Amino acid sequence: MSGRPNIWVALDVPSSRDAEAWMERLWPHRQFKVGLELFLAAGPGAVQAWAGQGQDIFLDLKLHDIPNTVQGAVRQAGQLGVRLLTIHASGGPAMLAAAQEAASPELTLAAVTVLTSLSDETLAAMGHPPAHRGAELLAAMAAAAGVGAAVTSGAEAGALHRRWPSLRLVVPGVRPAGAAVGDQARVVAPAAAVAAGATDLVVGRPVLGATDPAAALAVIQSEAEGAMADV
Repeated sequence: MSGRPNIWVALDVPSSRDAEAWMERLWPHRQFKVGLELFLAAGPGAVQAWAGQGQDIFLDLKLHDIPNTVQGAVRQAGQLGVRLLTIHASGGPAMLAAAQEAASPELTLAAVTVLTSLSDETLAAMGHPPAHRGAELLAAMAAAAGVGAAVTSGAEAGALHRRWPSLRLVVPGVRPAGAAVGDQARVVAPAAAVAAGATDLVVGRPVLGATDPAAALAVIQSEAEGAMADV
């Protein structure tokens, strides 16, 4: 593999003003993830405006509902000009197919497999299989529906990449060496994620919480790009 991995900075902030301040501070970086908190605070109009200004927006809403509802939501998200949109693979084959049918050519759907905040112990208590098995089962459904990407932890990325080499793999919970784990149960370093087959990395607190955020982001980019050149 060669080229540049996508590094999505998670703007887990409470207002559009905060988000725009970070976009300016991290310039010329243009890849940002908008999650539920910011989407509800800023609204679709702000997301559309950012995309119109040249920002690549990853809209992380983790849609999970009946097929018709998710299909309509995907269609609306596409009109905002976002590049990536998350849906839950656990919504099932019909929901995944309906979502993919509604996605515009410019929009890639990313099917969430197993949340990185869930440990195997927690999954067992919920009646679910271990993370590696659950990720494979859910990624298989997403791939069969034609969904272009899957969200998985770095621990499962290698197995998914070997089975579906053309599937984009979005890996959250990325933490440089020495960074705090926070509320993530399954974290990975940037180079290790890329070496396992990740094409897209999501990083938030290690950048936004750094003394020098731009420098922290540059280190993550360098580690990821170095690993990609060796794959």
